[in-house]
Amino acid sequence: MSIQNREAFLDKLASRLGRERRTAGVERPQWSVTPQDEVFHGMSQDELVDVLEKHCKVIHTTFKRTDRDGLTKVLNETLEDYEGKLIITSKDPRYQEYGVTEFFEEQKEQLDVHVWDSAQGKKNQQIAERADVGIVFSDITLAESGTVTSFNTKDNGRSISLLPRTFIAIIPKSTLVPRMTQAARHIHQAQANGEDVPSYVSFITGPSNSADIEMNLIVGVHGPVKATYIVVD
Repeated sequence: MSIQNREAFLDKLASRLGRERRTAGVERPQWSVTPQDEVFHGMSQDELVDVLEKHCKVIHTTFKRTDRDGLTKVLNETLEDYEGKLIITSKDPRYQEYGVTEFFEEQKEQLDVHVWDSAQGKKNQQIAERADVGIVFSDITLAESGTVTSFNTKDNGRSISLLPRTFIAIIPKSTLVPRMTQAARHIHQAQANGEDVPSYVSFITGPSNSADIEMNLIVGVHGPVKATYIVVD
């Protein structure tokens, strides 16, 4: 992809600022006050879990907590509550690590599980539209806002959390951070280190909702009507 008229555009901006273009030596300022870093500063992971649990009530999201051994039991209970039969998941090695893949294989008579497959193209989205439940592992979890971060790649389409009737996020406790500040810093640092950073990142906060009409919150309007977060110790 080529960028058109970039130099002319930047030259014009510099001229409007009354100076020459700066192409080197630009450094981020060292601010004397950084309130964005003070929110929940110094909290342990368990304390952040408590913050997340409290905020789940605000965003109309069911909160559950378990350990690895109990994950499939809690997941099964949630699927039963959602009457989930057709499931769509991302292609993520953590399903194998946490025993979810084995659970799906054991339940193959009751559950129809589709793992996102980039080779199938649009068919993945069509399955997501019909799915009862979309399941993803959280990559970064923001305790303050109850937000799950999903790095969307060819193996993790954003339709998984957008199109199914309900949504489940499996949240390893280690992914918890206080707020957006830390998530943005993590992504920026990864890019600065030359890591392969996804071009699309989804921030998912509970089920779909809207407050467009006189600021009255309506939950479950244009995507998953219910959401469950399962924190795994």
